[in-house]
Amino acid sequence: MTLSLHGMGVSRGIAIGRVHIIERDRLDIPEYHVETDQVKTETRRLLDAVSLAKQQLRAIRDHIPAATSPDIAPFIDTHLLMLDDAVLTQEPLRLIKSARHNAEWALQLQRDALMHVFDEMEDPYLRTRKDDIDHVVTRIQRILLRQEPLRHEEPDSRLSGYVLIADDLSPADTVLMQHHGVLAFVTEYGGPTSHTAILARSLIIPAIVGLHEAGRLAREDDMVIVDGNAGVMLVDPDEHSLQYYRKRQQEDRKYYAGLIRLKETPAKTLDHVPIRLQANVELPQDFEIVRQVGASGVGLYRTEFLYMNRETPPEEEEHYETYLSVLDTMAGLPLTIRTMDLGADKQVDGGKQGGSVQANPALGLRAVRLCLKEPALFRPQLRAILRASAHGSIRLMIPMLSNMQETRQVLQMIDEIKAELHSQGVEFDADIPVGAMIEVPAAAICADIFAGQLDFLSIGTNDLIQYTIAIDRVDDEVSYLYEPLHPAVLRLIRMTLDAGARADIPVAMCGEMAGDIKFTQLLLALGLREFSVHPAYLLEVKKNILESELERLTGVADAALKASTAADVEKLLEQL
Repeated sequence: MTLSLHGMGVSRGIAIGRVHIIERDRLDIPEYHVETDQVKTETRRLLDAVSLAKQQLRAIRDHIPAATSPDIAPFIDTHLLMLDDAVLTQEPLRLIKSARHNAEWALQLQRDALMHVFDEMEDPYLRTRKDDIDHVVTRIQRILLRQEPLRHEEPDSRLSGYVLIADDLSPADTVLMQHHGVLAFVTEYGGPTSHTAILARSLIIPAIVGLHEAGRLAREDDMVIVDGNAGVMLVDPDEHSLQYYRKRQQEDRKYYAGLIRLKETPAKTLDHVPIRLQANVELPQDFEIVRQVGASGVGLYRTEFLYMNRETPPEEEEHYETYLSVLDTMAGLPLTIRTMDLGADKQVDGGKQGGSVQANPALGLRAVRLCLKEPALFRPQLRAILRASAHGSIRLMIPMLSNMQETRQVLQMIDEIKAELHSQGVEFDADIPVGAMIEVPAAAICADIFAGQLDFLSIGTNDLIQYTIAIDRVDDEVSYLYEPLHPAVLRLIRMTLDAGARADIPVAMCGEMAGDIKFTQLLLALGLREFSVHPAYLLEVKKNILESELERLTGVADAALKASTAADVEKLLEQL
């Protein structure tokens, strides 16, 4: 009998194959006292395990297929950087020497301390980075405990044509999948902002996360169908289901083969209205794919990576050199740099200066609030962005503004830095556009006020939806409430777009909603003319734009805004 299991689809596509379950035995971490004369040996044992872990990750990175997207290797590099990070290794070494803990237990204590700090972070993206800590520590622990390599990490592994099921996967695991010809993967935990999900989209591997009990309800070598679009896995499918999904696979292959031909096609509707299509990127290495899909620029460049996995924040010169390198890669395309969007718990890395854990960090000291509280952290980035603006087309974007007082403080700080640079004879773009992300309901409601003071706006739907509906979008217990089509969300989007139109400034959307083709026509109807999406989805969005006629969409926006439920809006979109 066919069993249908439901999770969260994070990477589109359909796969049909047999199951291999990655069973990571729960490591039994021993705790014992080390004698004084054994401290040096125990210290060497930990350092050797870290060294071997590096060798393993370098071997995995070196086996990434040549045709793989250039934004894949940095995920492995992130784990390699963690292995070099004193935050991870020095404290266990100290515990071995001072408390006479064995290496496994000393490492476990530091792992638990770091996980606690990450758990308290309010930013969903940063909070999921705790998975990286866990993956790196587990790799070292397995070496210390002399565990055999897992099947999917063995060079001669025969996993081609399989669907992997695991409780969770590391970036190294995910990269190995493509190397071994794995068709898809399903995890019991995880969310849409995890590294695993991001990698799956970049590797174009169908994937479902948060599918609880998948490893118990499916058995080794079971035939399954993974529908990454719907977040559905069918276990032991009947012949009718197999035929249906095989036909969909054929249709998908033709569809994606045709998309690449749209790279050079101007993005405009059937009635010749031009639409600006830009890309969201995170790491410097991501910029190559921006050109591969023909994006008109970068509408969101996240800079948080500069602050991660380090004890001190980056200095102005490091910011400056990074932005110059990005501009060189962009080859003249415009770049929108978002200033750091880090959170309340500042003890872990370079974006954090110390402070207490807050009771409700999701509503606490983050993004521009942190920047204004810690100008010594903020000013070096602003100076570097302004200096870089002399060498290319740069826009400066501030996240999480919620009132005009914050806006004026930021603009005053920018003016002060401009005056400093001018007095020092340093070149910069005096007219650099400064804009804001609209991701707090208060900012959307007052979008007309912001539009009167800024050069552009960009709607960050991920947080806007989360704050409007008052739910944590990475919490499995309430994630079902995360609804982009909620009437309140649509009204806030429309208010922001109308405010931009009245002030004659551009308004983009850089949240996940912009990259979901289910919403393209509705967003066009609401008045959106600038999209900034994950590069993997840009050509799909372009195809929808090319097939849309704004005149035909007349009335759709009004009908959607009058709807009383998200379900009513969904019915309206189905009619389109």
